[in-house]
Amino acid sequence: MFGQLREDTRAMCERDPAAKRCLEVALAYPGVHAVWGHRITHRLWNAGFRLVARLVSHLVRLLTGVEIHPAATIGRRVTIDHGMGVVIGETAVVGDDVHMYHGVTLGGDTNEPVKRHPTVEDGVKIGANATLLGDITIGENAAVGAGSVVTGDVDAGTTVAGVPAQPIGE
Repeated sequence: MFGQLREDTRAMCERDPAAKRCLEVALAYPGVHAVWGHRITHRLWNAGFRLVARLVSHLVRLLTGVEIHPAATIGRRVTIDHGMGVVIGETAVVGDDVHMYHGVTLGGDTNEPVKRHPTVEDGVKIGANATLLGDITIGENAAVGAGSVVTGDVDAGTTVAGVPAQPIGE
């Protein structure tokens, strides 16, 4: 567990040029705290303590401004820069080494009890206020531009931007 905390802290230190010391990140970065809180709520959820998981998740949201459903799957070294306003839905899957900025939404597009939130593969970067909707896949090492609305799959290594999001030139 402590190894994972150190790994998360180091990942943010490496990705955020404003992070001067890892101690500062560990103590004062709400995006990191939200991911740590999710690790607790996800364990509670999977152990069958769903109401407790939702209550703890609510407290984490109040403290950090980041809402991650306890059932969402979050990989290793996921970083949320600034954090405020990030929403990650129940059936979302976020891979390893994903970096996202404030205001990102990984939202659903149906009220049916099915996989209805995005899958974000390893190494993806998601810009501020981007909205990803539905059971879509954002391929490995892709990038989503700030303010984009993504409603379809994004191929690995592709950068998309706009409303609706479209691939942009190299």
